[in-house]
Amino acid sequence: MEIANFSIELLSFLFIIAILAGLIDTLAGGGGLISLPALILAGIPPLAALGTNKLQGSMGTATATYLMFKNRRISYQESKPLMQTAFIGAVLGAIGVQFINTEVLSFVIPMVLLFIAVYFIASPLMKKKSDQNHLSSANYQNIVVPTIGFYDGMFGPGTGSFFALAGVSCRGHDLITSTAIAKSLNFATNIASLIIFVAAGHVVW
Repeated sequence: MEIANFSIELLSFLFIIAILAGLIDTLAGGGGLISLPALILAGIPPLAALGTNKLQGSMGTATATYLMFKNRRISYQESKPLMQTAFIGAVLGAIGVQFINTEVLSFVIPMVLLFIAVYFIASPLMKKKSDQNHLSSANYQNIVVPTIGFYDGMFGPGTGSFFALAGVSCRGHDLITSTAIAKSLNFATNIASLIIFVAAGHVVW
């Protein structure tokens, strides 16, 4: 599917949505909750909507990650192993979703979006720092991070916030540090997913 098949009005609408979603992704995360429904409402097939959303999401998280590394808010050496496991999880998720029936996806995606939206609306504000016992670095890196990555590869909306929440609750990071690290992890999962969707031909250019 190519953009030539869309009207100027629809392209303008999607352009505005993409800017808004990218801004939200760069600042706080969760832009997919806006962009993915817009793509589906535009009549784009589910897999193509997921793939195109990854293209848009990659731009926002790439910008945020670049700024975090440039301003030394996070260390590349510390983030690298987490980014690698997040990447692997996302690849597996993106491959897995290719085998889900389109009709099933058409039903599941709105349900996932609704669940995630309700979760963020109803959940209490994230603590600035967790006082609970934390997971070991190995368990966090090899279990929690790739699991969230798998979700991002398969669906995606809210992933950045999930990474930030996991950093606070599982590793005891303060909210600012956890959010900064989440940007790099979300960038890794977006790029990993995008590679798979591009290879499968499920991105609207």
